[in-house]
Amino acid sequence: MDDKMFDLLTKMYSEFTELKKDMTEFRKETNARFENLENGQRRLETDLVRIENKLDTNSKALFDGYKQTYEKLEEVEAKVDNLAEKVDKQDVEIRVIKGGK
Repeated sequence: MDDKMFDLLTKMYSEFTELKKDMTEFRKETNARFENLENGQRRLETDLVRIENKLDTNSKALFDGYKQTYEKLEEVEAKVDNLAEKVDKQDVEIRVIKGGK
């Protein structure tokens, strides 16, 4: 009976040792996966900040371009209004001149 008990204990010890090795290996693999995930997350965060900065710069440039276009459009409208007034005055003068003859 003692030999059977010893064999059983030896077998259990062997299985527990193997289980401990498996658990240690599993823990290492899991830690490596988490580390890879954390590294990936850091890279994504860095990329996101870079993209946000680029978009901020681009949006400011687009806004400046829109502002310049709007200001130029106002100048052109003022010139057209001025020319329209001159044409109206000349039209009245022409009518007066033609009416006087």
